[in-house]
Amino acid sequence: MSNEMFYGATRSVFQKAEHLRNRISPAEELLWNYLKDGRMGVEFSRQHPAYLYVLDFYCHALKLAIELDDHVDQLDEVKRDGVERKDHLNGFGLTVLRFQGHDVLSNPQQVMKKIEDFIQRQRNRKGIAPPKATFFDIIPAIDIIDGKCVRLTQGDYAQKKVYNEHPLEVARQFENNGLKRLHLVDLDGARTGAVRNWKVLETIAGRTSLVVDFGGGIKSEEDLEIVYSSGAALATIGSLAVKEENIFTNWILKYGADKFFLGADVKEEKITVSGWTQTTEIWIYDFLQKYAEKGIKQVFCTDVSKDGLLAGPSVELYKSILAKFPGLKFIASGGVSSIGDLDALRDIGCTGAIVGKAIYEGRISLDELKKFND
Repeated sequence: MSNEMFYGATRSVFQKAEHLRNRISPAEELLWNYLKDGRMGVEFSRQHPAYLYVLDFYCHALKLAIELDDHVDQLDEVKRDGVERKDHLNGFGLTVLRFQGHDVLSNPQQVMKKIEDFIQRQRNRKGIAPPKATFFDIIPAIDIIDGKCVRLTQGDYAQKKVYNEHPLEVARQFENNGLKRLHLVDLDGARTGAVRNWKVLETIAGRTSLVVDFGGGIKSEEDLEIVYSSGAALATIGSLAVKEENIFTNWILKYGADKFFLGADVKEEKITVSGWTQTTEIWIYDFLQKYAEKGIKQVFCTDVSKDGLLAGPSVELYKSILAKFPGLKFIASGGVSSIGDLDALRDIGCTGAIVGKAIYEGRISLDELKKFND
């Protein structure tokens, strides 16, 4: 690291910083879980030496210091030292955001909202673009009814079109064109509330090398066990995460967050459930925040007003989500109609896109997808 990051800090300041890193407070630990690993779209360090001081958290790209106070910092003498400290740091061009430790513990969402808003303003002012995805997964979708490959329009079972009676043939075409993943949806299961087409999953997982996520009808642990034992790498969870939070949380603890692909169906930034027939009052950002805190890393989001219409993806919605959750492996879903749409999604930082009807209707050829991957 360049010495300019430390503003002339002496060896004794570095030693103090090392000592403090080994004595993390509960408030520091909680805030660090939000800031570390570039989760805010910029890199932070913890207990960072700067001039005469050790900063609780520091982002060099934005010259931003975040400091946590405790009850000792409320003493008059300490307050005076704090003013002098802030003046010194401001003199180096640093901005200092201060929070009370008890506020971080009691209302972390409010603290993070203030930090996120500041970071977004600074990124806009400095012209720092959202981080682009270093990889991009094209995930073809196969929807199953009665064992056949179908597509619905906006989730309407009355608007069903059968594309192939043999899903394995379709999956092999995807694999032969260099695609690595598959989004498999049991629409019978989704309608009846229990997994139905697990045999299709078993056949595809057993006869291809595709990494399959499977959803539709997973309402009990018995369903979940069937899905995993039939060969799914990931279980796709949607409405259950909204309606039965305790059940899903227990599954995360038992099986691990990396075994789940969280789906968020959205209408005007509110979560919808039950095959898009019910719009809740749950804000998409609150929903994602809750499960990010539980360890979920891989999420796909479907704007229900776009799905199956080939009208283009909800780029502005996804940009807003990515700005707030840059650490998520965020997969776009719904509306993709061209290779240009995939380019746009990759450019804003999505790590992948689920593509369905555009393939089946010939709007995007498998050869185009193969070249895009290459």
